[in-house]
Amino acid sequence: MTILYGLLILVMLVGVVGAVVPGIPGASLILGAIVVWGVVYGFTGLAWPLGVAIAVLLVSIGVDFLATYWGAKQAGASKWGQIGAVVGLVVGFLGLLPALPFGGPLLGILLGPLLGAIIGEYLYQRDLNLAIKAAVGILVGSLIGNLIQGVLAIATVVVFVLSTWSQIAGA
Repeated sequence: MTILYGLLILVMLVGVVGAVVPGIPGASLILGAIVVWGVVYGFTGLAWPLGVAIAVLLVSIGVDFLATYWGAKQAGASKWGQIGAVVGLVVGFLGLLPALPFGGPLLGILLGPLLGAIIGEYLYQRDLNLAIKAAVGILVGSLIGNLIQGVLAIATVVVFVLSTWSQIAGA
């Protein structure tokens, strides 16, 4: 029981990292670990952790979009910049940037949206300074969203540990 608990906590910690780092599932890993614990040991005492994990998963999705939208809006980005950021994310993760000798997909996930937003905004406005400003706004909004998701993920893991620790300590 202790080994499984430790492994599930480890999965949850990867989920916390995933909440902050794009490309790694965050809240869904934490929710999955809680469900595994519930299936193996019964869902007794898991109402709060499960409810919090589901709420955090839903809120994380909203935070992702709202934070990026807020950053783009504050910097005056158009839809072109936002679309460019999404395309840049996909191309950065799956395309050329993973072939780099260092950084790999993580570097692609960080640089792709920035470069994509610059290209998208430049195609729309034909002004490089405005394109860079809009891209930075999108990037800052995304980073703020990731930090909020990280805090929510940590809170979810804490709620799980506080709710289940007595089961482990009593074993």
